Amino acid sequence: MAPIDLTPLKTANVPIFFIVGGPGSGKGTQCDKIVAKYGFTHLSSGDLLRDEVASGSARGKELTAIMEAGALVPLEVVLTLVKEAMLKAVAKGSKGFLIDGYPREVSQGVQFENEIQPAKLVLFFDVAEDTLIKRLLHRAQTSGRADDNIDTIKKRLHTFTTATKPVVDHYEQQGKLVKINAEGSVDDIFAVVTTNLDKATSKI
Repeated sequence: MAPIDLTPLKTANVPIFFIVGGPGSGKGTQCDKIVAKYGFTHLSSGDLLRDEVASGSARGKELTAIMEAGALVPLEVVLTLVKEAMLKAVAKGSKGFLIDGYPREVSQGVQFENEIQPAKLVLFFDVAEDTLIKRLLHRAQTSGRADDNIDTIKKRLHTFTTATKPVVDHYEQQGKLVKINAEGSVDDIFAVVTTNLDKATSKI
């Protein structure tokens, strides 16, 4: 596979923020509000994979086979999809990026920052497990999602917590982590988010 020319992305030098939060933490809602206010592009690694599969491309078919076998999609592939999406968005004048659901592990974050550019901040939407379970069960009443039942929810939360703790610790040590208490109202949480983003973007 030919290497991707990231020159336009590096030249644009727009801020990049990693978004971390468990299922039900409300990060999707907050990302929508950030996009509306700052003109950033919200990229979810899960959405990019689903879009690629839905496109019916050769790569999409390979991804389907990997996922149907119950295997994890290689980090390289996810990073390639993220890079391509970032280049498209920069060409359209994006003012920055919210990278959501990535990095899932420290090595992903390190590779991303080495190959693209360092993230300004990592926004961690921190919610107690009990609250997440309540929110997800509430969502299950209307979503019809097969994975919104109590046993699956507990498993997903356990997987998330186990996988994310090293990532959170890594960025905390670098002084890049912003832990946001995401238990309050949408507007209260967003007020904390904007304070941190304003500070980070004013340094550019």
